[in-house]
Amino acid sequence: MSTVSRIRAWLLVFVVGLIISGVTAFPLVAETRMVADLLHAVPAPAALVAWIDRVHEGLAATGRDYPFIAYGTDWLAFAHVVIAIAFWGPWRDPVRNVWVVEWAMICCVAIVPLALIAAPIRHLPWWWELIDMSFGVVGIVPLLIVRRLIRRLAEAPAEPRPATSLARRVPDDMAGSAYGG
Repeated sequence: MSTVSRIRAWLLVFVVGLIISGVTAFPLVAETRMVADLLHAVPAPAALVAWIDRVHEGLAATGRDYPFIAYGTDWLAFAHVVIAIAFWGPWRDPVRNVWVVEWAMICCVAIVPLALIAAPIRHLPWWWELIDMSFGVVGIVPLLIVRRLIRRLAEAPAEPRPATSLARRVPDDMAGSAYGG
């Protein structure tokens, strides 16, 4: 498997995870009901069952009485999809767009202080903070791999580019620029 193929495979893992974690923000009431039903059917820690029941009750009541509040989570889901679209740049040209990967790594790190600050303010249990922080910890892993592969690709000797009519007309010193592709 080529370096570019490996980069794309890891980017795909990250993007799919990002999209899945985003679109699950749409059906929160149904999801929390399913999780609550499951937890009531199997042996589960009482604190977890109580917390999921409380979350479900809050989401159901809010959805029933104030459905417009869910618009915020709709935007959260949309933001995940939009962020995923940004990875089209590294998919097309990893070396030139390594900054997208590095930006995403910074975002993964930033999840930790956000969870540590916001979760207590919002009265979330400490173990929920760990779940939230795990998104950054798990998310940064494929990004670290991608960044390492992009560095390797950048340091490798340039592969010959296929001759196209545009490539033949562009001087060598402009190849790879915005003008030459």
